[in-house]
Amino acid sequence: MTNSLDRDSAEWQLRVDLAAAFRLAVHFDWHESVANHFSAAVSPDGKRFLLNPRWQHFSTIKASDLLLLNADDEDTMNRPDAPDASAWSIHGAVHAKVPQARVLLHCHAPYATTLCTLKDPAIKPIDQNTARFYNRCAIDLNFGGIADDVEEGKRIAEAFGNHGSMMMGNHGISVAAQSVAEAFEDLYFLERAAKTMVLAYSTGQPLNVMDDELAEKTAAGWDGVRESGFAHFDYLKSMLDRTDPSYKT
Repeated sequence: MTNSLDRDSAEWQLRVDLAAAFRLAVHFDWHESVANHFSAAVSPDGKRFLLNPRWQHFSTIKASDLLLLNADDEDTMNRPDAPDASAWSIHGAVHAKVPQARVLLHCHAPYATTLCTLKDPAIKPIDQNTARFYNRCAIDLNFGGIADDVEEGKRIAEAFGNHGSMMMGNHGISVAAQSVAEAFEDLYFLERAAKTMVLAYSTGQPLNVMDDELAEKTAAGWDGVRESGFAHFDYLKSMLDRTDPSYKT
């Protein structure tokens, strides 16, 4: 089916960008065996979306490999190429119920996942990177086990609310955005912010947390420079182009 796609179409470019995100997740060591999933909506209502195939390593994913699914298709898990059950549970529910989640990236990046094992996994505004997520990151403390059923997927979608990112207690992280570039940039800074938090906690000294006014001012400053994420993603794709451009095929 993907062989008939117009290589100049918006869907094909979305496939290329999403495939690049998988390869770059490997570069930054955010991948985990053949698990974790990234997806991107192709229809205005978000219900038709691209998703990585079941148990394919991130380092091998190409634009043409991505599955095209419909969140309303109750027969999806009966397909010969059915996606991973947990991927369908989470991504199907989020794309159906969270309008801002045009792109949804879910992984178990090391530092962010470490924070998610704490009783309080919140990213506190202790520097400008951590402040990026002030009042912009949901916290889900109701982990229900591996998300391989419809109800757990719905619960996760509701927990996301109108936030752009979520710390998933006892689990991992998810980010949602309008484009692959923006979602990837949020994932990049979320993991950097989590690393700062873990290192700060490791000193055993009290955290120097910004007051609410300063934290919001800093977060709003980040909101105003979201275009930089596109530039960063373009540079990262150019790195892939030099080393292994097969993601584009």
